[in-house]
Amino acid sequence: MPTPFASLARLVLPLTLALAASLASATVLTFDDLGEDGYVPVDYGGLDWSGSSWFQYAGEQSPFTAHSGDRRATLGWDGSADTSAVRFTSASTFAGAWFAGYEGVTVSIDLYSGGLLVGSTATLDLGASPVFLASGYAGLVDRLVFRSSDPANFVMDDLTFAAAVPEPTTGVLLLAGLGLVAFVARRRQA
Repeated sequence: MPTPFASLARLVLPLTLALAASLASATVLTFDDLGEDGYVPVDYGGLDWSGSSWFQYAGEQSPFTAHSGDRRATLGWDGSADTSAVRFTSASTFAGAWFAGYEGVTVSIDLYSGGLLVGSTATLDLGASPVFLASGYAGLVDRLVFRSSDPANFVMDDLTFAAAVPEPTTGVLLLAGLGLVAFVARRRQA
């Protein structure tokens, strides 16, 4: 006959694994959950868009094709390094984003961590069909700076990143260890 502790262990283990998997999953910002056209909200999607000139909008407008849904984001005419920057509210692994725009326009992204440049994407030549620009960097970043030969003549959609999975705190590890000791002690008594 299984003990109550064994039944609890069978329940807790799958829940713990499910929680860990959800923490490690990617976030995709589609912009489709934003209502009306306008600047990207300051705290949209776990990123800090303050100080940037990113604008999101809907509707057909070739060659500014959204990758998914109807909304996408674009930079203002002043798309400098300062106004194109987006900050992560917590360090994350940036996978990439989809871009489209006028032929001849190029886009690249500089990746920063702690104020230091840690990586740069390839330079992408755009067209009306959205193309994925991969970061090519697997480490954590806290800031993205978008560079373009013509800042207001491209759109971005489906920006993809994964927030860092927090390491367990000392208290959590201590409780897990004590639980394991209690489990072993009960098994020996049985």
